[in-house]
Amino acid sequence: MQDISIPSIPSVSRRDALLWGVAAGIAAASPAVATAKAAETKPLPTTLNHGKHTMSTITTKDGTEIYYKDWGSGPVITFSHGWPLSSDAWDGQMLFLAQNGFRVVAHDRRGHGRSSQATSGNDMNGYADDLAAVIEALDLRDATLVGHSTGGGEVARYIGRHGTKRVAKAVLIAAVPPIMVKSATNPEGLPIDAFDAIRAGLVKDRSQFYRDLAPLFYGANRPGSNVSQGTLDQFWLWSMQAGLLNAYECVKAFSETDFTEDLKKFDVPTLVLHGEDDQIVPIKDSAVKSARLIKGAKDIYYPGAPHGITATHQDQVNADLLAFIKG
Repeated sequence: MQDISIPSIPSVSRRDALLWGVAAGIAAASPAVATAKAAETKPLPTTLNHGKHTMSTITTKDGTEIYYKDWGSGPVITFSHGWPLSSDAWDGQMLFLAQNGFRVVAHDRRGHGRSSQATSGNDMNGYADDLAAVIEALDLRDATLVGHSTGGGEVARYIGRHGTKRVAKAVLIAAVPPIMVKSATNPEGLPIDAFDAIRAGLVKDRSQFYRDLAPLFYGANRPGSNVSQGTLDQFWLWSMQAGLLNAYECVKAFSETDFTEDLKKFDVPTLVLHGEDDQIVPIKDSAVKSARLIKGAKDIYYPGAPHGITATHQDQVNADLLAFIKG
């Protein structure tokens, strides 16, 4: 597998482009890209929100309000997004699966999107417990848990802390586990300087930081890319909805949390998807290692694909999800 090189971002140094580009989008989830093939229009099998739940938020034990969306009817699939976006980044998958007979549930992580901007709990334990609160409030059972990037870490920590009594299957897409930061036990990881650069970029000018990150996230900086400007703009818009404090503290959560023991606790069928040209979460230090730690995991790697494969490869991801969940 070829080494990943990071082109420079105009107006910043080569070193900053490397640090910001490789690490700065580490957990972002991806919006639906305009270039994806349009899916055949199908009516949903039932009304939205399953006909039972009229509220769009739940309140956790510490008083944080978590926004969620709940579409369709049938076997349940939950979606955990990444840093620093919202559940809207999953719309391309949620609509497709709702149209194919599934109930799909996604929430905005605390501090992101429409959820309240809590001053505490901005760590993986807090994120996993919020996912558990949504699952329990809606009484979801035999669910397939899907997580992208930081959301993949959230799914892993949920299983590590809460087990699989409500879980049928799991899917990790371009996910951050087992651990991103470089250490004596993880020499292939990214140096802490990379994540310090992210925090510095957020504090200095988070708006421009997100604009610079978007092309790397979707591979729009690669020759032949056809990622639309609308997709890049949408990434910036969703990012700006996250609270600065929450986005800042989440950097530590997605970069320094060690999910090794969580992955070893997976005892349900698991699918690992990752782009081989992921400039944000390098594949060799994430998906390849996770697939080895999860007993019986199925792994699929997309040649030449970027971090944001749920958008750039939406049809392929949707097909692979559907086949795995139905299998």
